[in-house]
Order: sequence, then structure tokens, then C-alpha cells
Amino acid sequence: MIDLTIIRAFFVLLVTCAAGFLQPLQLDRAVAAAAGAMAGILIVLFEIRLKKVSLKRLIGAAVGSVLGILGAYLMSLVIEHALPHAGNTVPFLQLFILLLMTYVGLVVGGAKGDMLNLSALGGLFGGEKVQKQAFKILDTSVIIDGRIADVSETGFLDGVLVIPQFVLRELQLVADSSDSIRRNRGRRGLDILQKLQKMPMLNVQILEDDYPHIREVDMKLIELGKTYDCKIVTNDFNLNKVAQLHGVEVLNINELANALKPVVLPGEIMRVFILKEGKEYNQGVAYLDDGTMVVVDNARRMISKTIDIAVTSVLQTTAGKMIFGRFDERVHHVYEKQSERNDKAEKPDKHEKREREHASAVLPPTA
Repeated sequence: MIDLTIIRAFFVLLVTCAAGFLQPLQLDRAVAAAAGAMAGILIVLFEIRLKKVSLKRLIGAAVGSVLGILGAYLMSLVIEHALPHAGNTVPFLQLFILLLMTYVGLVVGGAKGDMLNLSALGGLFGGEKVQKQAFKILDTSVIIDGRIADVSETGFLDGVLVIPQFVLRELQLVADSSDSIRRNRGRRGLDILQKLQKMPMLNVQILEDDYPHIREVDMKLIELGKTYDCKIVTNDFNLNKVAQLHGVEVLNINELANALKPVVLPGEIMRVFILKEGKEYNQGVAYLDDGTMVVVDNARRMISKTIDIAVTSVLQTTAGKMIFGRFDERVHHVYEKQSERNDKAEKPDKHEKREREHASAVLPPTA
């Protein structure tokens, strides 16, 4: 690090001495030296910033700038032949177009450089760590759902979150719908996108790629996943199945939520609140905190009460998890008595603690 600082200082000094000795633009020697020092410092700052840029962005910026210069040269030839007697207007237009095309090519090429697949070049850039399937395409349904923002805040999603332009158009159509429910859902999706863009740990990009010959948004997402060899983030069951048939990997938020639910084994005792009557005879229905439905036999008369049940089976479906249990009064009374004994054991301790605190507050401290 010290050697690099010495080299940078020597470079700035060399540029300063060269500018002061050569005096470009007939400037005064002191002014020319100051301008040279400023130019050297700017070059060093540009070099420091350039070291933080990935190889993909460097390649994209280089290709974009070269294409911009080539386009500016061709346009300059056209302007030169179209305006042969325009005086100083032609050189100004040629310089302006050159700067414009080079700048646009540099910026656009650097921004789109992350989409390059360096592994397709046969290991020519083997030193660059290429993460396969680092891009994750967001579906309209998962944006409106909103849980993607909570998952992203925890850091479980890495890479680049890509939002196609046709998904944004569909989201805008939902937000402009005449139906109040759809309109609120669309506006919620736009708020979620703004929240994702403000997260410093995320890299959110808008992708302009489109497939005009495909009408369905789901099929466009699948084609986009094939093109960039990346994953689709969704909670749409049908899109999940169709994408798997086409060989595109899918991250389903619903499947993630089901996987994080607590594991319940048959024979365990659970305490639930019977909320309503079940479909079958003498059944009651309860819900856990995560929304899991619990169907309890012999619990119809226990509606609006908290009871202890024995789990009989657990059914895992694509829509979620269902727990089946049976209410037994004997089991309920045993666990109810245990909970009452625990409460009685805790109450004297709390009462005795309050008495000690009161006594310490009233009595003076002993010497």
C-alpha cells in the first residue's frame, strides 16, 4: 500500500513538472503546473474508483465506448458531406457527437456489463469469479405479495434482482385498474419495489428485454430465464410448474414459508383455540399463529375455548400444511391441571417478591 502511494505521488509530480515545462495552451508556468497537478490528481482518483469496478462492467464500458466512437465517426462523415460550407459548425457538431456517443456508450455499456456471461468465452477470463444463476427475476405476484422485501432484508437473497420492463407494465396496469382491490394491490407492489431499491445490500436492475411475439407474461419470464440462465422468484403455483417443465429453476416464496413452519409429529400435544365449526360432523377448526389450519375431532362443542389436543396426522400439500388432531377430555384435564399447578407455583413467588420489595422500600438500611 505504501509503494502504491509513492507511485501515485510520483506520477502526480511527473505530470505537474511536464505541464510546467511544456506550458500547454501558452499558459503561465505556474498556472500550467497547477493544471497539471489537478489533472494528475483526477487521474489517480479515477484509477482508485476503477479498481472497484468488476471485470464485466469494464468490458461492457469498453465495448460501449468503442461502439460509440465508431458511430460518432460515421455520423461525422455524413455531417461533413451534408454541410460542406458550414464553417466552424461542422467541427463543433463532430466534436459534440463524438463526446455524446462516447459518453452514452460508456455509461450504457458499463450498466449492462453485469448481464455478460464470461464463462461462455471458454475460460479466457478464468480469474473472474462468475456466479452461475446470480440473477433472480421477480414476478408480478411476488412483488405484490410483499414478503420478498422481508426475505431480502434478512440477507438470504444474493446476486442481482432483475425486474423486467413488461412486469413493470403489468404492475402499472394493475395499479391503474378501476377495481379498488386490484388498484390497492398494484400500488402496494410499486411501494415494495421502492423499498427494495432503497436497500443498500441489494442490486436491483430494470431489464429492457422483451419478447413481442409472446403475449403471456409468464412465458416471457420463462424465456428470459432461459436467455440469462437464471432463476425466477414467484409465488404463482402454475408458473412454478410450467417453468420446471421448461428447465428453468424457480424460487417459490410459498414453499419457503411452508418449509419454515414448525414441525409437528403425530402424538404430540398442542394447545389451540377452537375458532369455528368444521365441515365434518363434530369437528372444530383452529389456526396457528402462522396460519396453519388445525382440524380437531370431537371439538364442536368447544368453540371459542382453548383446549389441549393430540395430533393424529399432518398433511403437507402444495397449498400449505394441515394438522389433524383429536380432542380427549382426559388428556385436556391432565394438561389443564399441570398448567394450573404451574400457575399456582409462580404466584406465591411473585407475591413474596413484591413483599420483599415493599419491605426494602419501607425499612431503613441496616448498618
